[in-house]
Amino acid sequence: MSDIGDWFRSIPAITRYWFAATVAVPLVGKLGLISPAYLFLWPEAFLYRFQIWRPITATFYFPVGPGTGFLYLVNLYFLYQYSTRLETAFDGRPADYLFMLLFNWICIVLLMIPLIMSVLYVWAQLNRDMIVSFWFGTRFKACYLPWVILGFNYIIGGSVINELIGNLVGHLYFFLMFRYPMDLGGRNFLSTPQFLYRWLPSRRGGVSGFGVPPASMRRAADQNGGGGRHNWGQGFRLGDQ
Repeated sequence: MSDIGDWFRSIPAITRYWFAATVAVPLVGKLGLISPAYLFLWPEAFLYRFQIWRPITATFYFPVGPGTGFLYLVNLYFLYQYSTRLETAFDGRPADYLFMLLFNWICIVLLMIPLIMSVLYVWAQLNRDMIVSFWFGTRFKACYLPWVILGFNYIIGGSVINELIGNLVGHLYFFLMFRYPMDLGGRNFLSTPQFLYRWLPSRRGGVSGFGVPPASMRRAADQNGGGGRHNWGQGFRLGDQ
């Protein structure tokens, strides 16, 4: 048990609580301790019956059953694997990572699988040229991973709506937070609210948002006549120059 405890404590904090809730909430519904009908997001119940917990439980709940158990475990693995990697890449700035999750959560209409896919998509874009391994020894660039998983989940689950929504929302966040301000020289539309920094202070003195490229990057772009593009391909730790 100590090994399991050590492994669990080694998971970055936000991913650790997200992972634990995604295990606990479906388990509570499966055991019948709370009816699954109270865990889904029903707009009428939320708006007219003031059942304000539903947006939260719907994010963590998955209807585990004979035909969905494997799909649930696959997505639980994706949550652990890629949320851990991405939170680690934010390198001591939990407020920025929590802001990304909140932005995606709101855009996704509070569902579990799209939120996991949006995190995976952002990680894949920040490490787009990294070679990743998938089932049966297949290897390809990380930028293709969200779309490979979309096809894989279609085969085992029969639907791609959740995965597609997650990829689109992940792309929206990546474009607004990184691509548009850094590569295209546009304004920074997204920045982490200060109250999140007060709640989750940075451990390495990171900046409040990633929309402004480092001075060295701006100088390189100016020397290229303003047409320079930042290379996202090799993967990096956010905040390093």
